[in-house]
Amino acid sequence: MTPLVTRRRVLAAGIAATLVPLARRSGAQDDFRTLTARTGDARLRGPGEPASPILGYDGTVPGPTLRLKRGEELKLRLVNRLAEHTTIHWHGLRITNAMDGVPGLTQAAVAPNASFDYRFQPPDAGTFWYRPLGRASGGRGLAGLLIVDEAEPVDVGYDVALVLDDWRLDASGKIIADESKSQDRAPSHLTANGIPRAEIAVRANERLRLRLLNASGRAMPVRVADHAATVMALDGQPAEAFPLERARIVLAPGNRADLFIELGLAPGATAPILVETGRGETEVARIVYATEPGRSFVRPPIRTLPANALAERMDFTHALRLIAALNPDAEPWPAGNPPPPLFAVKRGRTVMLELRNTGESAQAIHVHGHHFRLLDALDDGWKSYWLDTVAVPSSRGQRIAFVADNPGKWMIEGLGIAPREPWSASWFEVT
Repeated sequence: MTPLVTRRRVLAAGIAATLVPLARRSGAQDDFRTLTARTGDARLRGPGEPASPILGYDGTVPGPTLRLKRGEELKLRLVNRLAEHTTIHWHGLRITNAMDGVPGLTQAAVAPNASFDYRFQPPDAGTFWYRPLGRASGGRGLAGLLIVDEAEPVDVGYDVALVLDDWRLDASGKIIADESKSQDRAPSHLTANGIPRAEIAVRANERLRLRLLNASGRAMPVRVADHAATVMALDGQPAEAFPLERARIVLAPGNRADLFIELGLAPGATAPILVETGRGETEVARIVYATEPGRSFVRPPIRTLPANALAERMDFTHALRLIAALNPDAEPWPAGNPPPPLFAVKRGRTVMLELRNTGESAQAIHVHGHHFRLLDALDDGWKSYWLDTVAVPSSRGQRIAFVADNPGKWMIEGLGIAPREPWSASWFEVT
């Protein structure tokens, strides 16, 4: 019997955090950095609580943060020490199709005790992440952060990432993988960078670049208390900078946001970073000011980050217009035997697509290999930012447009949002 591509079979993701350069294997003649998917333990409830068994890259949650400069080549060898097949999908990266990590569509799945070499040059600077195919967290911990730095340093004093996740744990700390048969869901355990509360040490009068990633299976309304915050990038792509009301932003599963925060509190002050839940707000991180005086002057304002090479204009007159209906309640397609493509399009043509959610739960729909604009109601414009993932409520649609400029076979992936977390997929081809 042909195995089915299900969320559980292809795994799902969790995430990474600490900012470190892309390391190389000591003594490795081929210069590949090795990343091992394996079992591990993580103290998701804090250092005084029993560890939770997880699956993670290099056995950690979050996995190693990979960091390189725009145009630098990434050479990474995935070693699979799991009991199941897996791949890595590079979420948000507009890379060559053969490296996209979709089993049966762009590569063969990596069997247990086998390996696969990923090799590409990220064309864009920004905040991205890596995970297996499937829902963002998957409840088990596989995922990591990938940061591509701008060619020239950005004028900030601190560059910090928070990888946000939401875990369901039993009383012993073991991850509950499937609650579908239970009427009562286990309490959420929110983490930032794999711990209940992360601390960001700063000095007054500096600027913080705060990179946020929602690696969970639920929407994350995030608020930075006692500070103003400006959105500088979304889903890895520079945006026309805009301030956030109450320094609050809502991230769908898989979304990223780069915020600039001017650190204007007094020495010794603290300020929480909060996530809204059904029980109010939970502190997941804290900005902690040094007691010593900070800079005597503030940094000059930055209006925008350096642009990536995305289309400045789109030809709506000759665009391909169609509907992509994703139903997470439908049967998944067999591994290695995907259905026919939703559509095929010539390279360089504009696509105007309605992402329609026909399922019973909200989905975060992710378009592989491309970034898109959200369209205004009358097709007379679009939002002033790019996305690669957008939340779509049940029985609703979101209209998007993008230039199909990346050749290959690309998945449109629906990541179910809690409390129901199914997975759905379709695909299209750029020729």
